[in-house]
Amino acid sequence: MICAGGTGGGVYPALAVLEALKGSKVAGWKVDNLSTFQPFNLQTLWVGGEGGMEAALVQRAGIAFESIPAAGLHGVGLRQLPRNLGRLQRGYFTARRILRQFKPDVLFFTGGYLAVPMALAGHRIPTLLYVPDIEPGLALKALAHFADCIALTAENSRKYFSPRTKTVVTGYPTRSGLANWKREAARKKLGLSDDLPVLLVFGGSKGARSLNNALLENLPALLDMAQVLHLSGELDWPNVETARKHFSKRQAARYHIFPYLHEEMGAALAAADLAVSRAGASTLGELPLFGLPAILVPYPHAWRYQKVNADYLVERGAAVMLEDEQLSLKLLSTVRNLLENPDKLASMRDAMQRLSRPQAAAEISRQLLALAGERR
Repeated sequence: MICAGGTGGGVYPALAVLEALKGSKVAGWKVDNLSTFQPFNLQTLWVGGEGGMEAALVQRAGIAFESIPAAGLHGVGLRQLPRNLGRLQRGYFTARRILRQFKPDVLFFTGGYLAVPMALAGHRIPTLLYVPDIEPGLALKALAHFADCIALTAENSRKYFSPRTKTVVTGYPTRSGLANWKREAARKKLGLSDDLPVLLVFGGSKGARSLNNALLENLPALLDMAQVLHLSGELDWPNVETARKHFSKRQAARYHIFPYLHEEMGAALAAADLAVSRAGASTLGELPLFGLPAILVPYPHAWRYQKVNADYLVERGAAVMLEDEQLSLKLLSTVRNLLENPDKLASMRDAMQRLSRPQAAAEISRQLLALAGERR
């Protein structure tokens, strides 16, 4: 199998699916119109971008990685367009070479312009496309024309694809290790006490500057009512470390900071009573998995994908939304209103939990095996 996709929202769900494929629950499943699968030797190659951040994540998971040149075309100026077209052409020929050498039974795409050269070169190979966000981007819509099966995070995404018969709603695939954390063990691991609620604030591996700034502006008042678990991202980490030194001993004891969490991210989600975060695709899977109510702040400079994700959770009563420009002004009052209203928080928790699809990775694995079996 070859997995190709962009960074960010596509990497972690793809890794979750590959993890499920390697697991014993997939081997031996009976797939429609096919005989029962016996244990198999899964060979996977991840095709990523040159210099992309996903290379380290993929290689850390023990998956072979190759890069191809690629570039986006949407929104590109006329001066840069010929250069990007040239990179796509080189990416196509590199993809053809990779396919000849690896001979995959199935292709798995998780989005991004990077997958386009691979889709063009492998148009005769069974293909599954996974759509992380509620609304697909232009690259995903283009890739849908090559896909034999389109896996969706939510039912709301069906309207963006035709024919709908190719679509299946699986949910957002989450890493198996996330769900292993329970609240008591998670709080102990992160040095959190049980006598105060926990507010989790995070914005991804690089962080979210407006989230970090708004939190620091309101932090003294927030620490009077809760423990704050702050994942600042690497870019603002020095500023956050410096700010912590100016708090009182009591405040500093309630303020728990990390630049980023990987293996312990499940602990952070399990320990929290309320989250403040962007509304990237992962919020559609990880927050429901833990039934974690959220204040969502869509990133304002990424088309409208995060806004659509946030609307989906807000409309179902699982989250509330703040606009980025209102964050500093309204963060404190919004957190206070929720933490001081346990009935509201419990209602949001139940609504979020109802959206959970913990078998998403296994379901996509099943679809991949069915496609691979048809080819064989």
